[in-house]
This record gives sequence, structure tokens and C-alpha cells, in this order.
Amino acid sequence: MRIDLHTHSTTSDGTDAPAALMALARDAGLDVIALTDHDTTAGWPSAAAALPAGLTLVPGAELSGRWYGPRRPGPDGGDGAAEPAGNATRPEHTEVVRGSGRGETVFRPDGGRGGRTADGSAPGEGAQAPVGLHLLAYLFDPAYRPLAEELAKVRRSRERRSEKIVALLNADDIDVTVPEVQAYAGGGTVGRPHIAQALVRRGLVGSVDEAFAPEWLGRRYRLPKADIDVFTALRLVREAGGVPVLAHPRAGRRGHIVPDAVIAELAQAGLWGVEAGHPDHTPDDREHVRALARDLGLRVAGSSDYHGANKTIPLGAFTTDPEVYDALIATATGTTPITRC
Repeated sequence: MRIDLHTHSTTSDGTDAPAALMALARDAGLDVIALTDHDTTAGWPSAAAALPAGLTLVPGAELSGRWYGPRRPGPDGGDGAAEPAGNATRPEHTEVVRGSGRGETVFRPDGGRGGRTADGSAPGEGAQAPVGLHLLAYLFDPAYRPLAEELAKVRRSRERRSEKIVALLNADDIDVTVPEVQAYAGGGTVGRPHIAQALVRRGLVGSVDEAFAPEWLGRRYRLPKADIDVFTALRLVREAGGVPVLAHPRAGRRGHIVPDAVIAELAQAGLWGVEAGHPDHTPDDREHVRALARDLGLRVAGSSDYHGANKTIPLGAFTTDPEVYDALIATATGTTPITRC
């Protein structure tokens, strides 16, 4: 049984429409595929309608989360988010550096701290820098209003960020337009990969990956968006009957290493599983995550993080064990997998 629990379509930053993605999953020999677009459930209906016989769809989403610091007790004595209620989504810390490279402004989303250390710890003794992370949420109720509202906030923030990035590019005489970027999004949530596609089309970079180099979207033209406080995200996913799994915690190639201590705190706050098998994880990374999951009592998932032409990773590059999939289904109460016989 081949199970891929992390894929993207044109409703976020993938290049295949949800219906086309289902056909590709069948052709790739998958038995189960999860559709986990960024901060949206918009692709669920069309994916379900196009589901080939013998393929099971797990509706999900990849939430943009951020750890802002240790949990604080809530007003009732329970666990709260890292900030008072009512401000679940916040922009990441940003430092503005003048006179560096082409143009005059560089936005440093890590606050100038230079990312995380190789072992996943914060850079410096007792550092409390915000940690960006992605939370895969499976089989939650999309009509659960508190979660739907938070996802809508993040999507609106993505739209505003894209407009500001285009303005920065234009200020450096780079001819990219907002309508052009929106066209690449195809009506879905606008993200940085759509700006990258515009840069490729203009011949300014050779590939989407190149567009994320430091001199482009990786640093020079990188701006923050609003992210959901991760403790709020965990709570809302659970309240919506969903199952939360931490995505690619050791994706060091793109600077996304989540410290082990943070993962341990998330496990105490309701995290169900963690993604070990992932294209951005080395063999040592995968073993590290598996060992940590054993210590913390978390389930281990594997998946391709498929994006179509935006990345070269095929469907099913990494998969999830059937026992883990069965446990995931047994845990979820928000919605159920969809199968067409």
C-alpha cells in the first residue's frame, strides 16, 4: 500500500490542478493521497469529484505556523498560546538592513540571527527567536469557523505580501506585475512560487529554485506574512476533529530546522505526528526525526511534498506506513477519507 500524505495543487503553490493531481496519483501507483495545500481547503471538492477508482483522498491542509516562545498559562489555568488570545496570527520578526547588495533594503525574516544551528538548537544560549514551521492538518472539519477564520487571515496576508514584493522588485526596475503573478496563481492563494514563475518567464532566473536564492526571494525580496501561533493552530485543528503532524522539521537546505526542544513542547500541546521521510531530509535527518518521535511518542509520516513542475520530486518519493495511516484515520473525527470504488 503506497500512501503519500503531503501534496500541493494549483489552489496553492503546485502546478497541477486538483483533478489532474488525482489522475497523476493513480498513474504513480498510489493507493492514498492527501491534498495539503497551503492554508486552504479550496481544492477538496474538485479533487474528490475527479477521484479515480481505487484511489483514496485524505483531505488536509498545510498550515503556516510559528513558535513565538514557550506556552503561557491561559486565563483558566490551562495552556495558552505564546501571546494573549485574540492575536493568533502575527507577522514574523523582521530586520531591515540598509545598503546591502542591489537596491537599499534587505528584509531578514530571522531577525538577523542567521537561522538555526546544525543540531536544531537555537543559535545562542537561551535564544528565544521565533521559529517558522508548517503543520500538516488532516481530516479536520473545514466548516469549523475558528480555524477557517485563521486560515483566511493567512491567505489575505499572502496576497498583501505578494503585492509588496512586486513593489520592491519594481523599485529595482524589475518588470513584474501583480496581475501577472495572480495569473500564475490561477485563482488560488498567491504565494512566492508564483512570483518565482514570473521571474522565470521574464528570463531573470533559470528556475523556480533559482528564484529562491538569497539575491532574490530567499532573502533580498523576502517579506514576512502573518502566521498562526503554533499552539493556537494545534488547538484549532484538534477542536475541528483533525490530526496535526509537523512537516519537514529538519529541512536545513532551506533554513527550516525546528529545534528538538520546540518539537517536544508541541508534542505536549497535542502534536500527533512528525514527518521524517521528506525530500529535504538527509538519511541522518530522517533517523534523527524517527528517534525523536520514539522518545516523544509521536507517529512518523513520510511523503513527497509534491509541487508539480515547481519541484523535481515525484509523487510517492517518500510514503507513510499503513499502520500509521490506519491510526490517523482512527484518530480523526472532523471528516473522513474519500474513496471511489
